[in-house]
Amino acid sequence: MGLLVDGVWHDRWYDTESSGGRFQRQDSAFRAWIGADGGTPFPAEAGRYHLYVSLACPWAHRTLILRSLKGLTEAIPVTVVDPLMLANGWEIPAGADPVHGARFLHQVYTAAKPDYTGRVTVPVLWDRKTGTLVNNESGEIIRMLNHGFGALASGPDFYPEPLRPAIDSMNAWLYDTLNNGVYKAGFATTQAAYEEAARPLFDTLMALDARLATRRYLLGEVLTEADWRAFTTLIRFDAVYHGHFKCNQTRIEDLPNLAGYVRELYQVPGVADTVDMGHIKTHYYASHRTLNPAGIVPLGPALDFTRPHGRDHLPAAGRVLQGNVPPMSA
Repeated sequence: MGLLVDGVWHDRWYDTESSGGRFQRQDSAFRAWIGADGGTPFPAEAGRYHLYVSLACPWAHRTLILRSLKGLTEAIPVTVVDPLMLANGWEIPAGADPVHGARFLHQVYTAAKPDYTGRVTVPVLWDRKTGTLVNNESGEIIRMLNHGFGALASGPDFYPEPLRPAIDSMNAWLYDTLNNGVYKAGFATTQAAYEEAARPLFDTLMALDARLATRRYLLGEVLTEADWRAFTTLIRFDAVYHGHFKCNQTRIEDLPNLAGYVRELYQVPGVADTVDMGHIKTHYYASHRTLNPAGIVPLGPALDFTRPHGRDHLPAAGRVLQGNVPPMSA
């Protein structure tokens, strides 16, 4: 765990003293866009862009799912970093980076901006043609994968026009209380900061379970990006967040509607291949030595996402719902 300061790598954990024990996530620094309409310096081209990811990271996992479901696996090659993130940050296996030959992800960042200051995170979308880092914000990368690659892409639209206000509203709620909520609980360094994050997190899980009793997906009958943004946190929950991040008030497996929903999304063709529970558990338990000094990775829990999901009685793939659906409604 660390960061770059004026292009120099420092092994440094998060500073929570100045924030009352609260974990505060840094905003992504690279925010350019790829488009298929010619109105951007980064047009859609097969083989031009390279994606750096961790199989352990839920934010990077989103991009792997959209890359698969949109038929872009051949158009956008990938480098997968090692699961361990220790003194040098994310490390790249020897020979795995065809663009830079880098051994550390921070070298990719300084290749784009030699004096970069900030955290070195995945995912990273790199442009081979201009030799720069296009974007490192997962929410924007999945939007580009969804509709920025034009005829290169296939598959459903996960951000359909009629549902965009509802998707944006759902995303904002889930980011604060679920996706980032597990980190706010897990990296908190005071009891008050921990409870401030953990209580809304479990309220959110209960609300999602109630919501999914009558809806196939978060916004009704159609799978959207909001589902995939939720999924990458939910599938890690029982394996790592429940124990390692002290999010142990309940498990996903104890919430039948939510558990079935996670299994259904896992069973969507192309998704299971993006899930590597070995990488996930190794990264969290063995990398975060502040939380787990010995780096011991637990043997359990035993999770089977291939079991029947039991959600076929709920309608799916019908009409596209209209309007802004309040995310907290059940």
